[in-house]
Amino acid sequence: MASSKILLITGVSSGFGRALAEEALAEGHTVVGTVRSNEAKRDFESLSANAAFARVLDVTEFDVIDGIVREIETSVGPVDVLVNNAGYGHEGVVEESPLSELRRQFDVNVFGAVAMIKAVLPFMRERRRGHILNITSMGGFITMPGIAYYCGSKFALEGISEALGKEVKPLGIAVTAVAPGGFRTDWAGRSMTRTPRSIPDYDEVFDPVRKARAERSGKQPGDPRKAARAMLTAIASDHPPAHLLLGTDALSLVRNKLSALTAEIDAWESVSASTDG
Repeated sequence: MASSKILLITGVSSGFGRALAEEALAEGHTVVGTVRSNEAKRDFESLSANAAFARVLDVTEFDVIDGIVREIETSVGPVDVLVNNAGYGHEGVVEESPLSELRRQFDVNVFGAVAMIKAVLPFMRERRRGHILNITSMGGFITMPGIAYYCGSKFALEGISEALGKEVKPLGIAVTAVAPGGFRTDWAGRSMTRTPRSIPDYDEVFDPVRKARAERSGKQPGDPRKAARAMLTAIASDHPPAHLLLGTDALSLVRNKLSALTAEIDAWESVSASTDG
């Protein structure tokens, strides 16, 4: 077994967070998980009497996060690994989707993650060690119609992760953005917020995407347990990656995006280069 660590994982009631917590506990790690209710707290802590701890926390309660992390450091121990897993998907065409949905999407997926990072960093910096994993998405690299707000939040978290990694690497802290493809979690089901449709002009581009997503929900190729084991491999690595894609669908779609981007850059190279001087 790799050396035992204390992991702080947001959103351990289901999906990737639950799978990672259970696999980490099986490897002998200690896990502190955030949940949304006292019932979920009891459920999570029943996984292990002396290694599974839960704290009731909504990651958008920015003003209480510092205090909770301080309390975890004192009562459980030094947080070796923070996993920002809490998040949700928003589905809706931009023109149809209210700004309030964009704000909520960023509050949870971006601001919540950054608030957690800012709470653990002083402790990791003092110890000159630590690892932060931000669960992003292949939607932080590729896009599709109807999930612009979600992709926007994941593009933002990818950028913050990469820049943060450069800031803290000299301090002995690693940052990994983990970008899963399609996995059998609640993302496209219970966890998805959908803005009602109202403009028929978008039916042709959006309806087939929504239909395909609904049909694939629960049948995605990715196994959350295998994703958890992949993340534990990155956590155990002496040189963890800045970006880790999960799933063959993510690999092929992101590679296609990068090759299309390269082709477009090449096609417009003379225009791009014409602006110097």
